[in-house]
Amino acid sequence: MEHMNTPSAPDRLPPDHVARIQAEWRRERPDLDVTPQGVIGRLHRLADRLTQELYRVYDQHGLHEGEFDVLCALRRAGEPFERAPRELAEHTMVTTGAMTKRLDRLERAGLVVRRDSTVDRRGRIVALTPQGRDLIDRAFTDHMRNERRLLDLLDAAEAQDLERTLTAWLARLDTPDAPDRI
Repeated sequence: MEHMNTPSAPDRLPPDHVARIQAEWRRERPDLDVTPQGVIGRLHRLADRLTQELYRVYDQHGLHEGEFDVLCALRRAGEPFERAPRELAEHTMVTTGAMTKRLDRLERAGLVVRRDSTVDRRGRIVALTPQGRDLIDRAFTDHMRNERRLLDLLDAAEAQDLERTLTAWLARLDTPDAPDRI
């Protein structure tokens, strides 16, 4: 089977790190189609760069990413800004063990409180403190400004196209019975 093996970097941009790697692979392995590396490699590099940019805001507020996620999940719950630990774990996609460590740190910092559930005698509830709500409101405002700054590196049409494409791709990857899953 013949592979399409042409450069994948947009013509108007100078070769980037990924394009140089692809060129080396094309030279060394002309029998392989390395065009997927153009998308996957750039997404990987972009994810690393975006993560660095997002961490700057978390750091400014004295938070780790996971703690930011927990405070956001509590704030999104609406008044009275509380959830059960298991529900928090589901909303942040971490194990209950990892959630316990995050909650311990947030509680020591005075950002959340844990109490017994009034509905389930065996259950616990985690709630934002006024200090926690104030912090996450400021941190989330800065986070959204930062994300806007990053997204504004694209024009509106590029951003819309990218969101549509990434949404479709992620939906297909998240489908358990997707064809050709490894």
